[in-house]
Parts: sequence; C-alpha cells; structure tokens
Amino acid sequence: MVHAPLFAQHPDTVLSGIWARRLEAAEDVARRNNTTDFSSYDEFLDNCDAVSFAVPPDVQAELAIGAARAGKALLLEKPLALGLDDARRVVDAASEADVPTQMFLTWRYNESVRQFLRDVREDQIIGARGHFITGGFLGGVFATPWRLDRGPLMDLGPHVLDLLDASLGPVVSLHAHGDPHRWVGLLLEHESGAVSEVSLTAYAGLDPYRAGVEVYTTTRALDVDTLNPINAQTLDNLASEFVDCVVNHHSHELDVRRGLYLQELLSLAAQDLG
Repeated sequence: MVHAPLFAQHPDTVLSGIWARRLEAAEDVARRNNTTDFSSYDEFLDNCDAVSFAVPPDVQAELAIGAARAGKALLLEKPLALGLDDARRVVDAASEADVPTQMFLTWRYNESVRQFLRDVREDQIIGARGHFITGGFLGGVFATPWRLDRGPLMDLGPHVLDLLDASLGPVVSLHAHGDPHRWVGLLLEHESGAVSEVSLTAYAGLDPYRAGVEVYTTTRALDVDTLNPINAQTLDNLASEFVDCVVNHHSHELDVRRGLYLQELLSLAAQDLG
C-alpha cells in the first residue's frame, strides 16, 4: 500500500523490483508500480541496492538477515521481529555487514511531530500521556494473523513508546497491565525523573480513531495529534532520509538499534502481561 508507490514515485529512487512470498502478489504490485517481479528472493537481492520491508515481523527478521549479509541497506518495519532473540540477530547481522539501516516509524517523519519534539525539549517535563486507540483488529487490512495473535502491544506500542522516549528521555522502568488482546496500559519511568502513561487498544469501535501524546511541564501542556500522521511530506521525509543513508553509507537516527531498544521495552511489557 505504501512502500512500493513511495519508491516508484520518489525522484531520487528507482523501484528495481518486487519480491513476495506469493508470486501472484509480487506480480500484482509490480504491475501497478511499473517494475519487475521476482520469483526468487536471491535474484531480487542481486538487482537492488536497498530493501524496504513490508512483511510480518517474524518473516522480516529472517529476510533482513539475508539482505544484510548480501550488503543491502535496510528499511525495516516495526517491530523488528516477534521475539527479542530474533531482533538481536537482525541487529547483529546489520552490524557485522556494516549496512545502513532505518526504521519505518511513521510518526517520527511527520513535520507536526518533529515540531512537537523541538518544543518539548525547551521545558522541564514532569509527565506525559500517550495513546493509540483504534478498531483496526475488528476487521479490515490491519486484522492480520500476527496482529490478532499478539494484540495491540506489538503493533501500536512501538509508535507511542518511541515518541514518549524521544520526548522525556530513555525509559528505565516499565510496568504493564491489562488484557493483551483488548486493552493494554503501560507505566514508564524515564531517566529524567518524569513519568508517562500509555493506553493501547485495537478493539475500540470508533471512527475516527485516536492517537497522540500529551506532555506536561511546570508551566504548560503540549500535545500532538497523530491521528493522520502519513501525508505526502511525511513520506517524502522518510524516503529522502533513507536515500541519504544509502548514498552516504550511514544509518539513520531511527536505525536498527532503535528498533531493538523498542523491542526490549515491548518484551518487558509482554512479560508483565504474561
């Protein structure tokens, strides 16, 4: 839905091909984006400089390791993997191969979010709240097997955890409660001394959904609405910054290690939820 058109249309990239686990899916996406479909993943890797992943996290982990070992730059979806050990294997492979990496954390490429982060860094923060409340798992394109199996924590959690961490500083303690397949609450303690709270669900029958972060300081409150984070500017920022990483051979601020850090937080929360 996003990845192929993004790189097919960007002025500084060429969409060199599509590979999918189902050949008919690769053929369909390739046809709609005027590029080549590959039946072999190895052949696909032989014909590109970088790989943008749009697959379930357990599949992504294995494919990313292969792509890193082939020397390809990696644009990775969140979460990195379903398990922490597999996420670490991805990081190890990317580090050993010294390939550029970047995470597809869409909120962080949005200009409103970036302005919000510039604003909050000017104040002494005492606390914050983050939420992602949707009905995405009740049906439709996001009600996929891995999401329904793991619940909203793994899918929605990375966005909120990443933005709260970027706003308040590194998380040093995390506690989770609730039902992993209905509503999840998190309590975070940050290195700065600030405390934040998170509410997550993908089973709320509301339209439109609600998402965002509120930050409170001793003098004011700041908030950012992430209801519609993906727009043309957001996607251009993401693609252009990935191009820069590939061309100049460096990893993004939101690199595979950032993905692993978020995965470690998700793993702590999952342990609390049982």
